[in-house]
Amino acid sequence: MASVWWRQTLLFLVIAANLSVLTAACSNNYEYAIEEFCLAKFKLDMELLDQHQWCSWEDTVESYGELTNCTFLVALKMNCFWPNRLVDEFFIRVHRHYFHDCSLTGRLLHDPPNQILGPFIVVPILVTLLMTALVVWRSKRSEGIV
Repeated sequence: MASVWWRQTLLFLVIAANLSVLTAACSNNYEYAIEEFCLAKFKLDMELLDQHQWCSWEDTVESYGELTNCTFLVALKMNCFWPNRLVDEFFIRVHRHYFHDCSLTGRLLHDPPNQILGPFIVVPILVTLLMTALVVWRSKRSEGIV
């Protein structure tokens, strides 16, 4: 019983040591790589937009998706974990710079397209009219009602 516990503890320490070595190896190089490769492209994309468009998800979704994918691919190439603390801090800096004036939900709200919104309006109206007509029709038929 004690030898199993000892083996598990030793295995845990070996894994923790390997993770700390990998994390330390990734930190400086990974942070530099995502700043140079990923953020540089994102900055160029955002400079092409007017600052009022930064909070529009439709205008920034492609650039933001490319930024996210870039951080993932760089981590993959460098054998770093993703997501990690550096990625979290990186995106917090990006949000503080580019999206700090956006609404609390992060993006401007827009109505959905008419193909989606239409049924949500029409169906309840039709059901209400149908139920009203059914009640009126049943109230006029006095046969079988006690």
